[in-house]
Amino acid sequence: MIPALRRAALPVTIALSLLQAGCAELLPVAKNETQVPWSSYDDARQSLERIVPYQTRKAELMAAGLDPASNPAITVLTFSDILQRFAAGSSLRSEDLEPGIRQCLMAGKSCSGYSLSVNKINRDRVGNFWLDSLNFRREIHMTGFTFNALILMVDELVVYTLHGGKPSVHERELTRNPLGPLQTWGDTVPGLLTR
Repeated sequence: MIPALRRAALPVTIALSLLQAGCAELLPVAKNETQVPWSSYDDARQSLERIVPYQTRKAELMAAGLDPASNPAITVLTFSDILQRFAAGSSLRSEDLEPGIRQCLMAGKSCSGYSLSVNKINRDRVGNFWLDSLNFRREIHMTGFTFNALILMVDELVVYTLHGGKPSVHERELTRNPLGPLQTWGDTVPGLLTR
């Protein structure tokens, strides 16, 4: 009798194992991505390092893919935007500023710029599908990079560039709820706890 039960339980055990292994694929995957031509931090950095202050012109930026009309990572800065960015350093003497910044601020309305902000972050939920779905345990791995840059121009000539960011994002977010779906029941039934 016991061998017969073992034979009957074998298909159920196999089915449960396959179900558990396949459920990890059911976890959501999310991306936060600026659509830009750069696939890595180094690509973006190298693109910015090709810009030579006092030599590169605005038309060359456009040809290199730094066109605000086609690159969603670019924000066009007016003179007042640039002035606000450097207002915190207003206690500095003008001779302490980088020559390109100083020239741009002295140029008034002839000064403009580009601010670049690139995010390429993948958010992968990993772990047990059932624990995640029932809100007992949720683990998210975030990978990718961020990149930001500033380009200042006087008329059509680039006078200053600066770039930075996070070349490698590797973060883990873990949430444990011992009560699972009941953990937030107070939020879903408004006014229950205030009576």
